[in-house]
Amino acid sequence: METYVLSRGSLLGKVFFGLCLSLVSAFLGVWAGTQIPTAVIGILMIVELVMIVVAMFMQRRRAIGMPFVLAFTFISGITLWPTLHYYAYTLGAAVVLKAIGVSAGAFLVAAVVASRTSFDFSFLGGFLLVGLLAVLGMGVVSLFIGFSTMAELIYSLLGIAIFIGYVLFDVNRIAHNGIAERDIPWVVLSLYLDFVNLLLFVLRLFGVLQSDRR
Repeated sequence: METYVLSRGSLLGKVFFGLCLSLVSAFLGVWAGTQIPTAVIGILMIVELVMIVVAMFMQRRRAIGMPFVLAFTFISGITLWPTLHYYAYTLGAAVVLKAIGVSAGAFLVAAVVASRTSFDFSFLGGFLLVGLLAVLGMGVVSLFIGFSTMAELIYSLLGIAIFIGYVLFDVNRIAHNGIAERDIPWVVLSLYLDFVNLLLFVLRLFGVLQSDRR
């Protein structure tokens, strides 16, 4: 029988405490990425993808657990390092730190609004799925034909809007409907992925804006 967290504040507290742990784990992973050969990071990218698929199938049968989430976020931090290094090299470390700050701020504002409002954001689910599929499709197309500056700008803004929307949707659903306590690690993983994808699109946007000034 599933055990539910009775208090909404306690539930959200556990979720965000888990999210904080996952971000610390990811930070340690980023540091570890600076010490690991590029070839190994390439292998870990495959491991990361496999872990996401495994988590999706496991969640249907039994909880994935926080150790799994922390292991995933550590590996995710390692695979995130090359991207952060690229942007730090091309845009400057200060711009990367600014992007992290902007992403964290946007995430927190969306989370606070979603958790405190009586408004139900569940209607966003369908729109967000369509938007996510559109972004994935545009990303695949960009690999083959490339984007103009305007297309890059639209792509970046669309990605940012979608993942802020997912933060609103995910946190609001927890606050309004609650979740089984066993599902907290899965929710933590989902919110972590929301934040990382938001950060990647903010970095992309900063890259577009920076290149437009040159």
